[in-house]
Amino acid sequence: MQSFPTEVIDKLKTYVYRLIDPRNGETFYVGKGKGNRVFAHIRAEIETDDPGEKLKRIHEIRAAGFDVAHVIHRHGLGDPTAFDVEAALIDAYPGLTNAVNGSGSNEFGAMHAQEIVNKYQAVPADFQHRAIVINVNRSATETSLYEATRYAWKIDAKKAKRAELVIAVRHGLIVAVFIAEQWLPATADNFPGREPVPGRFGFIGVEAPDIIRRMYIAKRLPDEFRKQGAANPIKYTYR
Repeated sequence: MQSFPTEVIDKLKTYVYRLIDPRNGETFYVGKGKGNRVFAHIRAEIETDDPGEKLKRIHEIRAAGFDVAHVIHRHGLGDPTAFDVEAALIDAYPGLTNAVNGSGSNEFGAMHAQEIVNKYQAVPADFQHRAIVINVNRSATETSLYEATRYAWKIDAKKAKRAELVIAVRHGLIVAVFIAEQWLPATADNFPGREPVPGRFGFIGVEAPDIIRRMYIAKRLPDEFRKQGAANPIKYTYR
């Protein structure tokens, strides 16, 4: 099948889907859309400034002589419900090629019960420094907090250089504090051993001194920095 019939599209409304690699059965992308978006994705026709691993996997599957498999998980949805379903599926499939977390995952994503208690009982942080706040919900499970925090972000490099601190947040709680000594383009030359990411930046830095870390670690991100549904992992405490 290459597309939905017109009369079916009218009944689909918004839907949530998974893309699956038929070579190993691995789900590699979760998305939502309307009309024939799922088929456009399968054919790698979605235009993007940051194709990343998703389109690379699609091209690899097609080059091997296979078609990308898919599942429509839910259809007939309004956008708010579709965002929630998409976010829950992104949480359920680690290692996806999705560039960002699902809507609301930063605040309401998969957590242990104790993490939820810690989050809502924590004292909100009182920012005394110009800080870049970076959500590391996904990457923190794959590497060290330093590596998860420092690479690679769509960020205003000039604004980033004004920051005194870089603060890592996971599920609404501050988990690490660093001082960035240099912000550099995310290239293999600047960050040996890391996959280059055009248009993004990373930093070289050190962990903040204990006196500063004690001001922030285990504190809750204040409500003004926790917009519900926001997917952007970067926030600033200054303008």
